Amino acid sequence: MRAYERFLKYVVINTRSDDMTGRTPSSEGQFDLARLLVEEMHQIGIEDAYVDDKCYVYGSIPATSGYEEVPCVMFCAHLDTAAFNAENVRPQLVENYNGEEIPLGKSGKVLSPKKFPDLKELVGQTLIVTDGTTLLGADDKAGIAEIMTMAETVIREKLPHGRLAFSFPPDEEICAGAKDLDLEKLGADVGYTVDGGKVGMVQYENFNAALVQISIQGFGVHPGSAKDVMVNALLVANELNNMLPSGDIPRNTTGYEGFFHVTKWNGTPDECTMEYIIRDHDRALFEARKKCIMHIAELLNDRYGKDTVKITITDEYFNMADVIKEHYELIEYAVQAVRMAGEKEIIKPIRGGTDGCQLSFRGLPCPDIGTGVYGHHGPFEHITVEALDKVTEILLNVVRLFAEHK
Repeated sequence: MRAYERFLKYVVINTRSDDMTGRTPSSEGQFDLARLLVEEMHQIGIEDAYVDDKCYVYGSIPATSGYEEVPCVMFCAHLDTAAFNAENVRPQLVENYNGEEIPLGKSGKVLSPKKFPDLKELVGQTLIVTDGTTLLGADDKAGIAEIMTMAETVIREKLPHGRLAFSFPPDEEICAGAKDLDLEKLGADVGYTVDGGKVGMVQYENFNAALVQISIQGFGVHPGSAKDVMVNALLVANELNNMLPSGDIPRNTTGYEGFFHVTKWNGTPDECTMEYIIRDHDRALFEARKKCIMHIAELLNDRYGKDTVKITITDEYFNMADVIKEHYELIEYAVQAVRMAGEKEIIKPIRGGTDGCQLSFRGLPCPDIGTGVYGHHGPFEHITVEALDKVTEILLNVVRLFAEHK
């Protein structure tokens, strides 16, 4: 089975994660995909595949005789999709793409080369797009399909290899994917996530990330007698937002540039809650951003009264570059695998995070290999049939390279 055929099966299962449920997995649909994967893994010959009670899928292929000393490599892709409609995903195939705008079903939306210049690179290929009402789910079901197809090929063609481990965790999109992954059960020495990015992408520098939760307590009185008394929580929230560096937002930043991003803002004049995410590749700048928002809260409390603004900052993950630099052969193998597939490597910082970030700091160095997807997390998400095949080839090359260097 080709990777795109698997992919089309996987995307119709709603696996959208939900950070409000407080459980693992955060959505039941992830179990539906997990069970399907375990069934498929058994069918292709991964006999020990199973899903645990928290929806983590595990499986492995024993080393070829004589290759037992080759390091065990894990391949990982997450089950969940991002916070956008994932119910009734209807993928559309556009064969021999001509480089023009693509109407997305009857939604009125169009996938345009003006907004997505990458489309010009995909002329002549077979695109897989949405109908405009949902995301596609290529982040990260493309990665799952590519890993599964690689595994099937290794077994079918009896390619020599060291032990290979596979992991499909839930809830990566809400920063919870790696926390309950049992590394002892997995038994891997090193790993790769296959999660997002163009064909040829090899990434090991990610954001340092923190979640900021803010509560603002107003002081309500009748507006007619409010002079020097009322504290409007909504206005305090606006004041806080305006005191942050105005240019440091996602729209204005790229490359290694960090940002503050407000993700929630709800309330009344009496009370208000806000959430921000803080991102920066540089650890010192990351810590400075946290101090900045804490200092703003202190200034507002001096102005409006103690405990007007309460703030909690939770670190989510850190830049794995410090870990990966000690295992740079992982990058060298990935780059060589890309070149063997006839592609040019692209090494850029990740403006986000992967499960590999947390796994690297837990002792399993785990850079990322791109899946070939574009336009993540929304109705303009797209990928090509050819990209799914090519990334499968890259993963097979990684397996070959580890075996050759035993």
